[in-house]
Amino acid sequence: MISTASRRTPRAIAIVAALATAMLVSGCGVNNIPTYEQAAKANWSEVLNQYKRRSDLIPNLVETVKGFSEQEKSVLTEVIEARAKATQMQLPADILNNPEAMKQFQDAQNTLGGALGRLMVVIERYPDIKSGQNYLALQSELSGTENRIAIARRDYIEAVRVYNTELVTIPGRLWKSVMYPNNKEMASFEIPAAEQTVPKVDFNNK
Repeated sequence: MISTASRRTPRAIAIVAALATAMLVSGCGVNNIPTYEQAAKANWSEVLNQYKRRSDLIPNLVETVKGFSEQEKSVLTEVIEARAKATQMQLPADILNNPEAMKQFQDAQNTLGGALGRLMVVIERYPDIKSGQNYLALQSELSGTENRIAIARRDYIEAVRVYNTELVTIPGRLWKSVMYPNNKEMASFEIPAAEQTVPKVDFNNK
């Protein structure tokens, strides 16, 4: 007669083997690719969130600085048009894997950022505007948003670097071929080296 202990032995061995296999697999980086991919997507969402925040502040800013002289109102038009182009851009579903679409997105946002910078310079010529409480509040919000944009972009670039590196190095490259054949490298964007250090916004305030 087979003892109860003998009957339980194969089952116990199977459980131990399954646990050991799970521990081995988890330690080999099988989950790295989806984990890094989700981290990069989360950082991308934060980039979009901060760019939207900046865009939402612009109408109030434009309303606040309408006291420009006629010859300088062109800078307001430039900001309005740049904002329209940036906000109306249709982002393709594959933008994170599409370097060209990513570049177009970045170019539109850079154009808007440049127009905003020029607007701030012009405002310096109007003491009544730049000392107004509404403008000062908006300026503070824009400064904070520009800092958060720089941080969000930096974090996204780093997350993409980690993810893309995992796809082309061992063991990630092996896991990709076996379990994640449809995963592609993500597109990043270039930012000036200075912006990758300490975010700083200078609106020419003394």
